[in-house]
Amino acid sequence: MTTLSSGFARARRWLRDHPLAFDATLAFCTLVAMICSSFTDPGDGHGPPAFGARTPELFSVLLMTLTAAALVLRRRRPMQVLAVTAALAAVEYVLMDPPAPVVMSTVIALYTVASRTDRPTTWRVGLLTMGGLTAAAMVFGSTPWYSQENFGVFAWTGLASAAGDAVRSRRAFVDAIRERAERAERTREEEARRRVAEERLRIARDLHDVVAHHIALVNVQAGVAAHVMDKRPDQAKEALAHVRDASRSALNELRVTVGLLRQQGDPEAPTEPAPGLAVLGELVTTFRNAGLPVEVACADRDRLPAAVDLAAYRVIQEALTNVRKHAGAGARAEVSVVRVGATAEVTVLDNGRGSAGRRPGTEPAGGTGPAGGTGPAGGTGAYGGGPGGPGDGDGQAGGGLDSGGHGLVGMRERVTALGGALTAGPRYGGGFRVHAILPVEARTGEPDRPGTAGGTGLRR
Repeated sequence: MTTLSSGFARARRWLRDHPLAFDATLAFCTLVAMICSSFTDPGDGHGPPAFGARTPELFSVLLMTLTAAALVLRRRRPMQVLAVTAALAAVEYVLMDPPAPVVMSTVIALYTVASRTDRPTTWRVGLLTMGGLTAAAMVFGSTPWYSQENFGVFAWTGLASAAGDAVRSRRAFVDAIRERAERAERTREEEARRRVAEERLRIARDLHDVVAHHIALVNVQAGVAAHVMDKRPDQAKEALAHVRDASRSALNELRVTVGLLRQQGDPEAPTEPAPGLAVLGELVTTFRNAGLPVEVACADRDRLPAAVDLAAYRVIQEALTNVRKHAGAGARAEVSVVRVGATAEVTVLDNGRGSAGRRPGTEPAGGTGPAGGTGPAGGTGAYGGGPGGPGDGDGQAGGGLDSGGHGLVGMRERVTALGGALTAGPRYGGGFRVHAILPVEARTGEPDRPGTAGGTGLRR
C-alpha cells in the first residue's frame, strides 16, 4: 500500500512539473471517453443505455479529435480553446443527429477558463457558453426540447463554471495565506534583527560608559603614581590605592553588564541593581580623588524610574569623564539634577579651557601648562594633555586617550531612547555644557534613531 501511494505521489509530482504532458494525457483520456460514449444509445429513458447500439459518423470522430487536440493548449490559450471547442460542439449539434458528445471537451475548456480568470469573466463566458450550446441542442436536435440530454448540456456546462470558480477562489485563498505567512516570517526576521541591533547598541553603550570612566581614572592616578613614586611614595601609594579601587569597580560593573548576556534562570547571573543617582556621591568621590573638584546640586531627591535614573547617572558619568580627560588643569565641574514638572533636567558644567581634541581651534596639548615641560605631568598641567612621560613636555596622566570616541553619541542615544533631548557644546566665555532633559515617565515604544536629539555637541 505504501509503495502504491508513493508511486502515485511521484506520478503526481511529475505531471505537476510537466503541465503539457498532463494536458496531453487529459486530452487523450477525453477523446477515449467521447468515442466510447458515442457508441452508447441513451434510449428513451425507460431502460438502461445500450452500448454498441449505434456507430459514430466519421465527421463526428473528426470533430471529437479536433476538440481533444485543442485541449492540449488549454493552459496557454484558455479563451481560444474554449471558443474552438464550443464552436465545434455547436457544429455537431447542428449537423449531426444524434450528436456525438463533443461537448465534453467544451466542459473541460470552460472549467479551465473559470479557474484562471476572475469571477465576472466566468459569469459572462459561462452564461454565453451554456445558453449557446443549450439553445443549439434544443433547436437542432431530434429530441424534444425538454429532453434530459438538452438539460444535461446546460447542467454540465454550469457545473464546469461553478467548479472552476471554486478552484480559483481556493487557490487565491491559499496564495493569500501563504503570502501572509511569508510576510509574517519576514517581519519576524526583521524584528529579530532590529532587536539584536538595539541590544548590541545598548550593551556597547554600557561597556563604553564603564570602561571609559574607570580607565580614564586609572590612567590619571597611574600617571600621578609614576611621577611621585621616588620623591613622595606616600602620595604614590594613595594614587595606587585609587587605581585599585577604580579597577575593582570597573570589574564589578563589567561583571554586571556581561552577566546580562547569561541565559534566563542562570543562578550565576548577577542580581545587583544597575547604578543610579542613589550612588551619585560615590561617583563624584572617585572624580574628586582623581583631582577634579565637583559640586553637586540635587533639588529633588525623589526616586526616578529605573530607566531614567540609569540614564541620568550615565550622562553624569560620561560628562565628568570628558571633563577629567579634556578640560585641562584647574578645571572644576558642577552637576545639577532638577525635577521640572514631568521631566528631570541633568546639567554638567565645567570651566576648563580644554584640549585640541575637546574644542576645535585651541592649541594642542603639551608644553603650555603650568608645568611646561618640567611640571608633574607636563603638557597642560598636573593631569594634562597628550601622551608621553613626566617632564618631556607632554601630559601623561590625562593624555594619550583618543578624543574621537562615542561618549556624546552614547549619551544622546540613551536620552533619545527615553523620549528626551540632549544638548552639548562649548559655553560662552569658556568651558563646556552638557544638558539632558529626561521624561520622568519613560516611553515604552520604539526608540528614536540615534543621534536625532537636538544639540551642538562635538563627538568625543
